[in-house]
Amino acid sequence: MIALPPTATGLRRGITTGSCAAAAAKAAACLLREEAAPATAPGSGGSRDVEIRTPAGIPLLLTAEILERSAHSAACGVRKDAGDDPDITDGMLIVARVTKRAAPGIRVGGGAGVGRVTKPGLDRPVGAAAINSVPLRMIEQAVREALPDQATGLDVLIEIPGGEEAAKRTFNGELGIVGGLSVLGTTGIVEPMSEAALVATIRAALSVLRASGADTALAVPGNYGTDFLKAHFGADPPPFVKCSNFVGDTLGLAAELGFARFVYIAHIGKFVKVAAGQFQTHSKYGDGRMEVLEALARQAGADAAQAQDIQGSVTAEGAAALLADFGLLDAVGALLTGEVQARLEARAAGRIQVGCGVYTQARGLLSLSEAAQGMLPVIQ
Repeated sequence: MIALPPTATGLRRGITTGSCAAAAAKAAACLLREEAAPATAPGSGGSRDVEIRTPAGIPLLLTAEILERSAHSAACGVRKDAGDDPDITDGMLIVARVTKRAAPGIRVGGGAGVGRVTKPGLDRPVGAAAINSVPLRMIEQAVREALPDQATGLDVLIEIPGGEEAAKRTFNGELGIVGGLSVLGTTGIVEPMSEAALVATIRAALSVLRASGADTALAVPGNYGTDFLKAHFGADPPPFVKCSNFVGDTLGLAAELGFARFVYIAHIGKFVKVAAGQFQTHSKYGDGRMEVLEALARQAGADAAQAQDIQGSVTAEGAAALLADFGLLDAVGALLTGEVQARLEARAAGRIQVGCGVYTQARGLLSLSEAAQGMLPVIQ
């Protein structure tokens, strides 16, 4: 790959799935251009370098693995390099199968591992493969460059081995994309998001909220928190920001920007980490969820067998279900909220009033601190 210049923060840029798909399609089309291309077994065809130009105007020279090759069809794959961006598709093979057909034109579709659109409002219509419009154009252009005088038509099938399984760890299902990953990219280049950049985004969101006249900074980690607020407030919840894993940074920014109050509402899986003093809640920084829940359960009266069951839970939601079975969920919820309230007050150090609330998927609102009740009385 042509070396991409690093970002101003020194992070390494990467290539999008769209660029990989376009390069793989061009490599496969180039094989079809060669007369009497010999058949080879999958995985034994070697590789070739192909150049594409991204929508950002940056040329890329990518190495394509030759997977299958015959006189009428060829398949090549390009491995995704996400640079320093924490992308779930990093290292995955993006495959393009190009096949000659009698009807004219280029037809691009999605095969195994590529999701299918099931809800309106996305870049592609319902029923289409989740290959966004910019990558779609890139693929078509790349194939035309390889076969400018092609008399017959071509079918281009994009596949992502392992894509269906990987998609389970994304929000694709919530967006209405089922069965695999999306082929994305508006520039062809991945711009890595550093933690500093994410915090800057949160600052911008808080600044907009403050400029609107709001004096309470309501924060939720992400989409689950958004859904919870909508469930309690309807289609028009109070203004809020998504703080991702950056609870401490968001609290500090709220104080800095002049908010009078900060309220943190989160699912028990994130919330319990703050009870342990973890203000950056990403799992790479630590995870003592079950230990905290077990300790609180013992305070609430759990016996040794119950405490062991909680410690063996895989998820905080699962532990909450056990606590409900034991008749201890309300008590533990109150204790947990008290711990988080104390942690937030210590972190705020008098700069801003704080409040908090915790919910579970099965129960909904579990507990709201007394301070938060005064700040958000409608949520009760």
